[in-house]
Amino acid sequence: MTSSFTGSVFLGMSVDGFIARLDGDLSWLTGDSEVGGAPDDGAGGDFGFSEFVSGIDALVMGRGTYDVIAPMDEWAYQGKPVHVLSRTLPPGADPRIVVHGSFEDAVAGLEAAGYRRVYVDGGRTVHAFLRAGLISDLTLSRVPVLIGTGHTPFGELAADVPLEHVRTQTFPGGMVQTTYRVRR
Repeated sequence: MTSSFTGSVFLGMSVDGFIARLDGDLSWLTGDSEVGGAPDDGAGGDFGFSEFVSGIDALVMGRGTYDVIAPMDEWAYQGKPVHVLSRTLPPGADPRIVVHGSFEDAVAGLEAAGYRRVYVDGGRTVHAFLRAGLISDLTLSRVPVLIGTGHTPFGELAADVPLEHVRTQTFPGGMVQTTYRVRR
């Protein structure tokens, strides 16, 4: 599939590759658990997230990810448009978002809006965009914890997705963040 925009991924995950527990719990990532969550980067920073968001035009996420961020008073998306893939969320349910009933509708909406770089978030959404060949880069931040089982953004693909290593950065506390470019 070709598109007028490129998708970019920025995910926190456990060392064993999960982005959330099976029940959606993120306490191991956010620091709200006994495990301690994401380690401090030593400067009270956000591990490059603000810089990443400043370089995107919009976000697209699935309903599960939206349900996690919806209650937050302040979103970390710097006023960027947020698009949500959902078959059950009615359009207009939240004035902060645009709802798309299908993957195809979301891609068409993102293209029609003229976005160049879109942040793709949420396990099933990342997987769908990968399968469609719409991801150009992935930044994966591995938090030093094993959670054993959970949700992953990766799954069965029609073909291998070759990646080119761009950079790896380590942070005090043990998080390792690696960025890859998808080779075409």
